[in-house]
Amino acid sequence: MAVSGGALVVRLDGAGDVLLAGPCVRAVHARYGRVAVLAGPQGEQAARLLPGVSQVLVWRCPWVVREPPPVRAREIGEVVERIAAASFAEALVLTSFHQSPLPVALLLRMAGVGRISAISTDYPGSLLDVRHRVAEDVHEAERGLSLARAAGFAPPPGDTGALAVRTPLPPTAALTGQGPYVAVHPGATAAARRWPRERWVDAVKELVRRGHRVVVTGAPDERELTAHVAGAHALDLGGRTGLHELAGVLARARVVLAANTGPAHLAAAVGTPIVSLFAPVVPAARWRPWRVPHVLLGDQRAACRASRAVDCPVPGHPCLNGVGAEEAADAAEALMEEAGR
Repeated sequence: MAVSGGALVVRLDGAGDVLLAGPCVRAVHARYGRVAVLAGPQGEQAARLLPGVSQVLVWRCPWVVREPPPVRAREIGEVVERIAAASFAEALVLTSFHQSPLPVALLLRMAGVGRISAISTDYPGSLLDVRHRVAEDVHEAERGLSLARAAGFAPPPGDTGALAVRTPLPPTAALTGQGPYVAVHPGATAAARRWPRERWVDAVKELVRRGHRVVVTGAPDERELTAHVAGAHALDLGGRTGLHELAGVLARARVVLAANTGPAHLAAAVGTPIVSLFAPVVPAARWRPWRVPHVLLGDQRAACRASRAVDCPVPGHPCLNGVGAEEAADAAEALMEEAGR
C-alpha cells in the first residue's frame, strides 16, 4: 500500500551511479506511491530513466561534483526550500564508500524531511534516523538496496535486484541500420579508466576482420574520439544519442565493449553482455557490471589499485595497456556464444 507524503532518494554523482541506485528506488517505490530523485546534472538523464521515479530534482552539489562550485548560503537555501516545498515524508541518501551522507542529511533536516536513512561510518548525531553499516567491497547496487532494506523497504515480489530502465525503449534502426552489431563505447570521464584509443581502433578492426559489424557510441564531447575509433571500418554514432536512445542502441547490440563508465551500467540495465576494460583504480567488487554476463579485462592487481585516481599514477598505464585487441575480440565472441546473441 502506498504511503502518503512521498519519498526522496538522493544520488548526486554521475549517470552510472544513478543507474546503480535503481534497485533501491524500486524498493522504495513499492511502498511509496511517489518517489523523487535528487541527482546531479550528470545523473539527471539516468534518473529520468529509472522505473518508479515520478520526479527528478537537479542540484550541482559542491562537495560531490568534480569541478565544484563555491558553497554559497543563497544556493544552499534554495535547495532546502525546494526540498521543503515537496513535503517528503522520508529520504534515503545514497553514497559511495568514500563519501559522507551527513552534509546532505543536514540539508534534509533543515527542509523538514520526516525520516532520513543513510550508510554512515561517522557519528551522525540527530542527522539520521536510520544509520546503516555495510561490509567493505559490497557492490554499489547491493549497497543501495541494503540501505533500502535497513530502512524497511523490501524489494517488490519478483524483483531480482538487477538494473533496469523504463521501457519501451525507442526504435534505433534509423541510427544503427539493419542487422546484428557489436557496440563499442571507448570513452570514460576519467583518463585513468580509458583504454588507449589506438587499442580501441585495433579492436574495431579486429572485430570487423572477424566478420562483425561495429557501432561506436559516445557523448557529444567525445565525437573526435568516436570518429577516430570508428574510422572507415565502423558506424560512428558519437554525439547522436541521448541516454534513452543510447539504451536502445546498447539493448540491441550482441555485446558491448566499454570501460568502467556509465554506459557500461546502462548496458547492464538493458541486459546486454559486457566486455569491461576495467582499470582497478576503483575496486571491481564494487563497480563491475551488475547481474549481467561480463568479462573483466585489465590487471586488477596493478599498482594503481584502489587509488581512485583520475589520471593514471603509473607510467605507461600498465593495467590496461597490457590488454590487446585480439584478447578483447576473443572475450566479445565468447560472451556472444555464451549468451546466444
